[in-house]
Amino acid sequence: MESQQYQHRTVCSRVRVRYADTDQMGVVYYSNYLVWFEVGRTEWLRQAGFTYREIEEGGIILPVIEVRCEYLQPARYDDEIEIRTRGTLISGVRVQFDYEIVRCGQGQMAAVGRTVHASVDPGGRPRRLPAAVRELFGRRL
Repeated sequence: MESQQYQHRTVCSRVRVRYADTDQMGVVYYSNYLVWFEVGRTEWLRQAGFTYREIEEGGIILPVIEVRCEYLQPARYDDEIEIRTRGTLISGVRVQFDYEIVRCGQGQMAAVGRTVHASVDPGGRPRRLPAAVRELFGRRL
């Protein structure tokens, strides 16, 4: 089954650092990495066959409950950035995305990180992910 193979797949997305993304020293402001994480996971889901919109229309919201980012090398204005994203099903109600942020021209790893998301209903109560979404991650929990 294709979706079972998808769990180990890395999806790559690219963005270019805008001037507005940088601080006074010309270095990407730290919170922008979290925005790039969102770009990566949105694209991971899209390429796996679902969009956030479709998941939310099904009554599931995926708030971030944990985030980690380790900054390794600064990214700067006009750098092209590649966001490498992998998804993992932790349980029937939690997923994790792992990210690598790479400066394309130099091949330098700028940052690594992860986000963990809970599956909740619109009222904020835990709700099991639908089987079709769980299968995207290749495990039947």
